[in-house]
Amino acid sequence: MRQPPCPYFRECAGCELQEWEHNKQLEQKQRQLSRHLTGLISPEAITIHHGSEFGYRNRMEFLFYKDGIGLRSRESPNKIARIESCMVCSERINQLLATLNTFFKDNDVFQPGKQDGAFRYAVIRATSLSDSVSFVLNERSPGLPSAIEKIKSYAQTSPANNILITYTNPDDDEQTSGEFFAVKGEPILEENLLGKEFTFSAQGFFQNNTSVAEKLHEHVHSLLQKYGPQPGTKTATLLDLYAGVGTFGIINSPLFSQVFIVESFPGCTASAEENLRLNAVKNAKIFTLDAHSIGRLKIPGDCYVITDPPRSGMAEKAIEQIKRLKPKAVIYISCNPYQLAKDIPKFKSYSLESVALFDMFPQTRHIEAVAELVRNS
Repeated sequence: MRQPPCPYFRECAGCELQEWEHNKQLEQKQRQLSRHLTGLISPEAITIHHGSEFGYRNRMEFLFYKDGIGLRSRESPNKIARIESCMVCSERINQLLATLNTFFKDNDVFQPGKQDGAFRYAVIRATSLSDSVSFVLNERSPGLPSAIEKIKSYAQTSPANNILITYTNPDDDEQTSGEFFAVKGEPILEENLLGKEFTFSAQGFFQNNTSVAEKLHEHVHSLLQKYGPQPGTKTATLLDLYAGVGTFGIINSPLFSQVFIVESFPGCTASAEENLRLNAVKNAKIFTLDAHSIGRLKIPGDCYVITDPPRSGMAEKAIEQIKRLKPKAVIYISCNPYQLAKDIPKFKSYSLESVALFDMFPQTRHIEAVAELVRNS
Protein backbone atom coordinates (compact mmCIF):
# COMPACT_ATOMS: atom_id res chain seq x y z
CA MET A 1 0.00 0.00 0.00
CA ARG A 2 1.10 3.58 -0.58
CA GLN A 3 0.00 7.12 0.16
CA PRO A 4 -2.25 8.09 -2.79
CA PRO A 5 -0.22 10.51 -4.97
CA CYS A 6 -3.26 12.60 -5.96
CA PRO A 7 -4.30 15.36 -3.50
CA TYR A 8 -7.95 14.84 -4.53
CA PHE A 9 -8.02 11.08 -3.90
CA ARG A 10 -10.21 11.32 -0.77
CA GLU A 11 -12.65 13.69 -2.49
CA CYS A 12 -12.83 12.52 -6.11
CA ALA A 13 -14.50 9.24 -7.09
CA GLY A 14 -12.50 8.87 -10.31
CA CYS A 15 -9.58 6.65 -9.17
CA GLU A 16 -10.15 3.71 -6.83
CA LEU A 17 -6.71 2.06 -6.80
CA GLN A 18 -4.18 4.81 -6.08
CA GLU A 19 -3.35 3.27 -2.71
CA TRP A 20 -1.83 0.32 -4.61
CA GLU A 21 1.54 0.47 -6.36
CA HIS A 22 1.08 0.12 -10.12
CA ASN A 23 2.67 -3.32 -10.31
CA LYS A 24 0.22 -4.54 -7.63
CA GLN A 25 -2.67 -3.08 -9.61
CA LEU A 26 -1.52 -5.06 -12.65
CA GLU A 27 -1.20 -8.29 -10.68
CA GLN A 28 -4.68 -7.80 -9.25
CA LYS A 29 -6.15 -7.18 -12.72
CA GLN A 30 -4.40 -10.26 -14.06
CA ARG A 31 -5.97 -12.40 -11.32
CA GLN A 32 -9.34 -10.74 -11.83
CA LEU A 33 -9.30 -11.46 -15.57
CA SER A 34 -8.27 -15.06 -14.88
CA ARG A 35 -11.16 -15.48 -12.43
CA HIS A 36 -13.58 -14.31 -15.13
CA LEU A 37 -12.02 -16.84 -17.51
CA THR A 38 -11.92 -19.67 -14.97
CA GLY A 39 -11.21 -22.99 -16.65
CA LEU A 40 -10.14 -21.27 -19.87
CA ILE A 41 -6.68 -19.89 -18.99
CA SER A 42 -4.36 -19.61 -15.99
CA PRO A 43 -3.29 -16.21 -14.57
CA GLU A 44 0.36 -16.85 -15.54
CA ALA A 45 -0.59 -17.36 -19.20
CA ILE A 46 -2.18 -13.90 -19.47
CA THR A 47 0.34 -11.40 -20.82
CA ILE A 48 0.22 -7.84 -19.46
CA HIS A 49 0.73 -4.67 -21.50
CA HIS A 50 0.83 -1.23 -19.90
CA GLY A 51 2.12 2.32 -20.18
CA SER A 52 2.49 5.24 -17.77
CA GLU A 53 0.28 5.08 -14.70
CA PHE A 54 -0.37 8.85 -14.76
CA GLY A 55 -0.82 11.49 -17.44
CA TYR A 56 -2.31 9.01 -19.91
CA ARG A 57 -5.89 10.14 -20.49
CA ASN A 58 -6.62 12.05 -23.70
CA ARG A 59 -10.30 12.56 -22.86
CA MET A 60 -12.11 13.60 -19.68
CA GLU A 61 -15.57 14.87 -18.74
CA PHE A 62 -15.69 17.64 -16.11
CA LEU A 63 -18.94 18.67 -14.44
CA PHE A 64 -20.07 22.22 -13.80
CA TYR A 65 -21.37 23.22 -10.40
CA LYS A 66 -21.92 26.49 -8.59
CA ASP A 67 -18.33 26.84 -7.35
CA GLY A 68 -16.56 25.85 -10.54
CA ILE A 69 -15.70 22.64 -12.40
CA GLY A 70 -14.92 19.20 -11.04
CA LEU A 71 -15.53 15.45 -10.95
CA ARG A 72 -17.94 13.20 -9.09
CA SER A 73 -17.44 13.22 -5.34
CA ARG A 74 -16.40 10.07 -3.49
CA GLU A 75 -18.82 11.08 -0.75
CA SER A 76 -21.91 11.14 -2.95
CA PRO A 77 -22.70 10.82 -6.69
CA ASN A 78 -24.85 13.92 -6.31
CA LYS A 79 -21.89 16.02 -5.15
CA ILE A 80 -18.96 17.43 -7.11
CA ALA A 81 -15.30 17.56 -6.05
CA ARG A 82 -13.65 20.71 -7.37
CA ILE A 83 -10.56 19.75 -9.39
CA GLU A 84 -7.78 22.15 -10.37
CA SER A 85 -5.87 19.41 -12.23
CA CYS A 86 -6.14 15.65 -12.71
CA MET A 87 -3.10 13.36 -12.40
CA VAL A 88 -4.38 10.74 -14.86
CA CYS A 89 -5.01 13.36 -17.56
CA SER A 90 -2.49 14.60 -20.08
CA GLU A 91 -0.71 17.89 -19.55
CA ARG A 92 -2.72 19.49 -22.37
CA ILE A 93 -6.05 18.51 -20.80
CA ASN A 94 -4.96 20.07 -17.51
CA GLN A 95 -3.92 23.25 -19.32
CA LEU A 96 -7.36 23.54 -20.89
CA LEU A 97 -9.06 22.67 -17.59
CA ALA A 98 -7.20 25.59 -15.99
CA THR A 99 -8.64 28.00 -18.58
CA LEU A 100 -12.15 26.72 -17.84
CA ASN A 101 -11.71 27.07 -14.09
CA THR A 102 -10.49 30.64 -14.56
CA PHE A 103 -13.14 31.75 -17.04
CA PHE A 104 -16.17 30.07 -15.48
CA LYS A 105 -15.34 30.52 -11.79
CA ASP A 106 -18.15 33.07 -11.26
CA ASN A 107 -20.96 31.17 -12.88
CA ASP A 108 -23.94 31.49 -10.50
CA VAL A 109 -26.10 33.33 -13.03
CA PHE A 110 -26.35 30.15 -15.09
CA GLN A 111 -27.09 27.86 -12.11
CA PRO A 112 -24.66 25.13 -13.20
CA GLY A 113 -25.38 21.71 -11.76
CA LYS A 114 -29.03 22.45 -11.04
CA GLN A 115 -31.79 20.73 -12.94
CA ASP A 116 -32.72 23.93 -14.79
CA GLY A 117 -29.12 25.18 -15.13
CA ALA A 118 -27.68 25.61 -18.61
CA PHE A 119 -24.19 24.17 -18.04
CA ARG A 120 -23.99 20.40 -17.48
CA TYR A 121 -20.42 19.33 -18.26
CA ALA A 122 -17.42 19.94 -20.51
CA VAL A 123 -15.58 17.21 -22.45
CA ILE A 124 -11.90 17.99 -23.02
CA ARG A 125 -9.97 15.92 -25.57
CA ALA A 126 -6.31 16.26 -26.50
CA THR A 127 -4.54 14.10 -29.06
CA SER A 128 -0.93 14.50 -30.15
CA LEU A 129 -2.16 16.58 -33.12
CA SER A 130 -5.21 18.54 -31.94
CA ASP A 131 -7.60 19.20 -29.08
CA SER A 132 -11.17 20.23 -28.35
CA VAL A 133 -13.51 21.43 -25.62
CA SER A 134 -17.15 20.36 -26.00
CA PHE A 135 -19.71 22.10 -23.80
CA VAL A 136 -22.80 20.02 -23.04
CA LEU A 137 -25.75 22.29 -22.26
CA ASN A 138 -29.24 21.70 -20.92
CA GLU A 139 -31.47 22.18 -23.96
CA ARG A 140 -34.45 23.06 -21.74
CA SER A 141 -32.74 25.68 -19.57
CA PRO A 142 -34.03 29.28 -19.63
CA GLY A 143 -30.40 30.36 -19.35
CA LEU A 144 -29.38 28.63 -22.60
CA PRO A 145 -28.97 31.78 -24.78
CA SER A 146 -26.79 33.45 -22.14
CA ALA A 147 -24.70 30.30 -21.75
CA ILE A 148 -24.02 30.15 -25.48
CA GLU A 149 -22.87 33.77 -25.47
CA LYS A 150 -20.60 33.03 -22.51
CA ILE A 151 -19.00 30.13 -24.42
CA LYS A 152 -18.52 32.31 -27.50
CA SER A 153 -16.73 34.82 -25.30
CA TYR A 154 -14.51 32.06 -23.88
CA ALA A 155 -13.69 30.90 -27.41
CA GLN A 156 -12.17 34.28 -28.27
CA THR A 157 -9.29 33.81 -25.82
CA SER A 158 -9.19 30.02 -25.34
CA PRO A 159 -6.06 28.19 -26.57
CA ALA A 160 -8.22 25.19 -27.57
CA ASN A 161 -8.11 24.40 -31.30
CA ASN A 162 -11.78 23.44 -31.46
CA ILE A 163 -14.73 24.47 -29.28
CA LEU A 164 -18.12 22.81 -29.67
CA ILE A 165 -21.58 23.04 -28.16
CA THR A 166 -23.99 20.14 -27.86
CA TYR A 167 -27.08 19.47 -25.76
CA THR A 168 -28.55 17.11 -23.22
CA ASN A 169 -31.94 16.67 -21.56
CA PRO A 170 -31.78 16.19 -17.75
CA ASP A 171 -35.23 14.58 -17.87
CA ASP A 172 -33.95 11.90 -20.26
CA ASP A 173 -31.04 10.44 -18.21
CA GLU A 174 -28.72 13.18 -19.50
CA GLN A 175 -28.57 11.56 -22.94
CA THR A 176 -26.43 13.71 -25.24
CA SER A 177 -28.10 14.94 -28.39
CA GLY A 178 -26.62 14.14 -31.78
CA GLU A 179 -26.85 17.84 -32.60
CA PHE A 180 -23.74 19.97 -32.14
CA PHE A 181 -22.01 22.93 -33.73
CA ALA A 182 -18.53 24.43 -33.66
CA VAL A 183 -18.02 27.85 -32.07
CA LYS A 184 -14.35 27.70 -32.99
CA GLY A 185 -12.47 25.38 -35.35
CA GLU A 186 -14.24 22.21 -36.48
CA PRO A 187 -15.72 19.08 -34.86
CA ILE A 188 -12.92 16.79 -36.09
CA LEU A 189 -9.81 15.54 -34.28
CA GLU A 190 -6.74 13.75 -35.63
CA GLU A 191 -4.35 11.17 -34.20
CA ASN A 192 -1.54 8.91 -35.36
CA LEU A 193 -1.45 5.21 -34.47
CA LEU A 194 1.52 3.11 -35.58
CA GLY A 195 2.34 5.54 -38.35
CA LYS A 196 -1.22 5.68 -39.68
CA GLU A 197 -3.26 8.90 -39.65
CA PHE A 198 -6.82 8.83 -38.34
CA THR A 199 -9.56 11.44 -38.12
CA PHE A 200 -12.61 11.08 -35.90
CA SER A 201 -15.46 13.19 -34.56
CA ALA A 202 -14.72 15.17 -31.40
CA GLN A 203 -18.11 13.85 -30.26
CA GLY A 204 -17.31 10.23 -31.14
CA PHE A 205 -15.37 7.30 -29.69
CA PHE A 206 -11.61 6.91 -29.84
CA GLN A 207 -9.37 5.11 -27.35
CA ASN A 208 -8.69 7.31 -24.30
CA ASN A 209 -5.13 6.06 -23.75
CA THR A 210 -3.12 6.51 -26.95
CA SER A 211 0.13 4.84 -25.86
CA VAL A 212 -1.59 1.65 -24.64
CA ALA A 213 -3.92 1.70 -27.66
CA GLU A 214 -0.80 1.49 -29.83
CA LYS A 215 0.42 -1.50 -27.81
CA LEU A 216 -2.97 -3.13 -28.33
CA HIS A 217 -2.77 -2.57 -32.08
CA GLU A 218 0.79 -3.93 -32.18
CA HIS A 219 -0.40 -7.05 -30.36
CA VAL A 220 -3.36 -7.66 -32.66
CA HIS A 221 -1.14 -7.09 -35.71
CA SER A 222 1.40 -9.63 -34.41
CA LEU A 223 -1.37 -12.21 -33.84
CA LEU A 224 -2.57 -11.88 -37.43
CA GLN A 225 0.94 -11.71 -38.83
CA LYS A 226 1.82 -15.20 -37.62
CA TYR A 227 -0.89 -16.71 -39.85
CA GLY A 228 0.75 -15.49 -43.09
CA PRO A 229 1.96 -15.34 -45.75
CA GLN A 230 1.06 -18.58 -47.64
CA PRO A 231 -1.54 -20.00 -47.43
CA GLY A 232 -2.28 -17.50 -44.70
CA THR A 233 -3.61 -14.00 -44.47
CA LYS A 234 -2.20 -12.63 -47.77
CA THR A 235 -4.75 -14.68 -49.67
CA ALA A 236 -7.57 -14.17 -47.16
CA THR A 237 -10.13 -11.57 -46.10
CA LEU A 238 -10.12 -9.64 -42.84
CA LEU A 239 -13.54 -8.87 -41.35
CA ASP A 240 -13.33 -5.92 -38.93
CA LEU A 241 -16.53 -5.80 -36.80
CA TYR A 242 -17.74 -2.97 -34.55
CA ALA A 243 -14.99 -1.15 -36.40
CA GLY A 244 -15.51 2.47 -35.34
CA VAL A 245 -13.41 4.67 -37.62
CA GLY A 246 -11.57 1.68 -39.10
CA THR A 247 -8.34 1.60 -37.07
CA PHE A 248 -7.94 -2.20 -36.90
CA GLY A 249 -8.92 -2.78 -40.53
CA ILE A 250 -6.60 -0.07 -41.83
CA ILE A 251 -3.57 -0.99 -39.71
CA ASN A 252 -3.84 -4.66 -40.69
CA SER A 253 -4.81 -4.14 -44.35
CA PRO A 254 -1.28 -4.95 -45.69
CA LEU A 255 -1.66 -8.51 -44.40
CA PHE A 256 -4.79 -9.32 -46.41
CA SER A 257 -6.06 -9.47 -49.96
CA GLN A 258 -9.14 -7.53 -48.88
CA VAL A 259 -10.64 -6.00 -45.75
CA PHE A 260 -14.32 -5.56 -44.88
CA ILE A 261 -14.85 -2.80 -42.30
CA VAL A 262 -18.27 -3.09 -40.65
CA GLU A 263 -19.75 -0.39 -38.37
CA SER A 264 -23.39 0.52 -37.67
CA PHE A 265 -22.95 4.25 -36.90
CA PRO A 266 -22.90 6.40 -40.07
CA GLY A 267 -20.77 9.09 -38.44
CA CYS A 268 -17.99 6.54 -37.83
CA THR A 269 -18.16 5.02 -41.31
CA ALA A 270 -17.88 8.51 -42.81
CA SER A 271 -14.66 9.00 -40.81
CA ALA A 272 -13.50 5.52 -41.84
CA GLU A 273 -13.91 6.46 -45.52
CA GLU A 274 -11.74 9.52 -44.94
CA ASN A 275 -9.18 7.39 -43.08
CA LEU A 276 -8.94 4.99 -46.03
CA ARG A 277 -8.15 7.97 -48.24
CA LEU A 278 -5.60 9.46 -45.82
CA ASN A 279 -3.72 6.17 -45.58
CA ALA A 280 -4.06 5.25 -49.29
CA VAL A 281 -5.68 1.91 -48.45
CA LYS A 282 -7.02 0.38 -51.68
CA ASN A 283 -8.05 -3.11 -50.58
CA ALA A 284 -10.72 -2.20 -48.01
CA LYS A 285 -14.47 -1.70 -48.24
CA ILE A 286 -16.67 -0.04 -45.63
CA PHE A 287 -20.18 -1.17 -44.75
CA THR A 288 -22.64 0.77 -42.58
CA LEU A 289 -24.18 -2.36 -41.15
CA ASP A 290 -25.05 -4.02 -37.84
CA ALA A 291 -22.67 -6.86 -37.02
CA HIS A 292 -25.54 -9.34 -36.89
CA SER A 293 -26.26 -8.58 -40.58
CA ILE A 294 -22.87 -9.68 -41.95
CA GLY A 295 -24.60 -12.62 -43.64
CA ARG A 296 -25.40 -10.15 -46.42
CA LEU A 297 -21.71 -9.82 -47.25
CA LYS A 298 -20.08 -12.10 -49.79
CA ILE A 299 -16.77 -13.11 -48.25
CA PRO A 300 -14.80 -15.45 -50.53
CA GLY A 301 -12.28 -18.01 -49.33
CA ASP A 302 -10.57 -17.98 -45.96
CA CYS A 303 -11.25 -15.16 -43.54
CA TYR A 304 -10.09 -13.80 -40.19
CA VAL A 305 -12.21 -11.74 -37.80
CA ILE A 306 -11.44 -8.84 -35.47
CA THR A 307 -14.36 -7.95 -33.22
CA ASP A 308 -14.37 -5.03 -30.77
CA PRO A 309 -17.93 -4.87 -29.41
CA PRO A 310 -19.33 -2.53 -26.72
CA ARG A 311 -19.53 -3.55 -23.05
CA SER A 312 -22.70 -5.52 -23.73
CA GLY A 313 -20.68 -7.92 -25.89
CA MET A 314 -21.55 -9.43 -29.25
CA ALA A 315 -25.11 -9.89 -30.40
CA GLU A 316 -26.10 -13.58 -30.52
CA LYS A 317 -26.94 -13.27 -34.22
CA ALA A 318 -23.50 -11.79 -34.90
CA ILE A 319 -21.80 -14.76 -33.24
CA GLU A 320 -23.93 -17.17 -35.27
CA GLN A 321 -23.04 -15.36 -38.49
CA ILE A 322 -19.33 -15.51 -37.66
CA LYS A 323 -19.51 -19.23 -36.98
CA ARG A 324 -21.15 -19.78 -40.37
CA LEU A 325 -18.17 -18.07 -42.02
CA LYS A 326 -15.76 -20.46 -40.25
CA PRO A 327 -12.91 -17.94 -39.91
CA LYS A 328 -9.43 -19.31 -39.27
CA ALA A 329 -9.16 -17.11 -36.18
CA VAL A 330 -11.27 -14.63 -34.21
CA ILE A 331 -9.50 -11.82 -32.34
CA TYR A 332 -11.97 -10.67 -29.68
CA ILE A 333 -11.22 -7.31 -28.03
CA SER A 334 -13.25 -6.71 -24.90
CA CYS A 335 -13.65 -3.95 -22.33
CA ASN A 336 -15.89 -6.24 -20.23
CA PRO A 337 -14.18 -9.46 -19.09
CA TYR A 338 -17.44 -10.73 -17.58
CA GLN A 339 -19.14 -10.59 -20.98
CA LEU A 340 -16.03 -11.93 -22.72
CA ALA A 341 -16.18 -15.01 -20.49
CA LYS A 342 -19.82 -15.53 -21.50
CA ASP A 343 -19.12 -15.14 -25.23
CA ILE A 344 -15.98 -17.30 -25.63
CA PRO A 345 -17.74 -20.66 -24.96
CA LYS A 346 -20.25 -19.85 -27.71
CA PHE A 347 -17.45 -20.41 -30.26
CA LYS A 348 -17.59 -24.17 -29.75
CA SER A 349 -15.34 -25.09 -32.68
CA TYR A 350 -12.57 -22.79 -31.45
CA SER A 351 -9.77 -23.05 -28.91
CA LEU A 352 -8.56 -20.16 -26.77
CA GLU A 353 -4.99 -19.71 -27.98
CA SER A 354 -3.97 -16.64 -25.96
CA VAL A 355 -5.24 -13.83 -23.75
CA ALA A 356 -3.60 -10.44 -23.23
CA LEU A 357 -4.47 -7.76 -20.70
CA PHE A 358 -4.09 -4.06 -21.55
CA ASP A 359 -4.03 -1.57 -18.70
CA MET A 360 -5.95 1.13 -20.54
CA PHE A 361 -7.03 2.94 -17.34
CA PRO A 362 -4.45 2.72 -14.52
CA GLN A 363 -5.70 3.65 -11.02
CA THR A 364 -9.12 2.18 -11.90
CA ARG A 365 -10.53 -1.37 -11.97
CA HIS A 366 -11.14 -1.19 -15.72
CA ILE A 367 -9.70 -4.07 -17.79
CA GLU A 368 -9.21 -4.31 -21.55
CA ALA A 369 -8.54 -7.80 -22.89
CA VAL A 370 -7.70 -9.44 -26.20
CA ALA A 371 -8.62 -13.10 -26.69
CA GLU A 372 -7.28 -15.09 -29.63
CA LEU A 373 -9.65 -17.88 -30.74
CA VAL A 374 -8.35 -20.37 -33.32
CA ARG A 375 -10.57 -22.78 -35.27
CA ASN A 376 -9.90 -26.41 -34.46
CA SER A 377 -8.47 -28.47 -37.30
